[in-house]
Amino acid sequence: MEKLVYLLEDDESIRELIRCTFDMNGIPLKTYSCVKDFKAAFALRVPHVVLLDIMLGDGDGISVLKEIKETQPQVICLMLSAMGKETDKVKCLNLGADDYITKPFGILELTARVKVALRRVSDKEKVIRCGEIAMNTETMTATLRGEKLELNRKEFRLLQYLMENRNKVLSRDEILQEVWGFDELESRTLDNHIARLRKLGVTYIETVFGVGYKFSVEENG
Repeated sequence: MEKLVYLLEDDESIRELIRCTFDMNGIPLKTYSCVKDFKAAFALRVPHVVLLDIMLGDGDGISVLKEIKETQPQVICLMLSAMGKETDKVKCLNLGADDYITKPFGILELTARVKVALRRVSDKEKVIRCGEIAMNTETMTATLRGEKLELNRKEFRLLQYLMENRNKVLSRDEILQEVWGFDELESRTLDNHIARLRKLGVTYIETVFGVGYKFSVEENG
């Protein structure tokens, strides 16, 4: 499927500049000037990368970012904003933004960052297979022996991280940092998620006492 980028920006001159530059670089782009139109398009087709202005006439990009990351966390989100304070950037990054670009920005730099994001999409699109589990990180679906696993967002991300690091011992702090974004979290939260995966039939997860967990599977499995 063609990689697609959405731009939500209410400044027409910026939209046209990005549109023309991306066109010359072969980057498929759809542009929207208001939150309403953007959400309508997003509901019909989920893009791979989105560029979000923060201050908009009928809403704000931060709220859009939060909604995207809650429903489609695999979408790469780059924020475009004249709000250049460190606190503004940290707020967006904590909500899941993958990058934050301050206006005025160099159009060539923006193009380069989007190309990097699209390469990341290509890397993530491949189906991960370990043992009898197959996981599609684009559609956020996983199957065990051909049967769908009913996973919430954190369970999916946890299983993904374990599978991507199969046969490697992972510490509790490392898992919490990578899956939840910080390591100062009640470790029982991790244990409960592991227990839930095991209950669903994921038998590959081994407890490494005093350290953490390991997703153990034969390399040719």
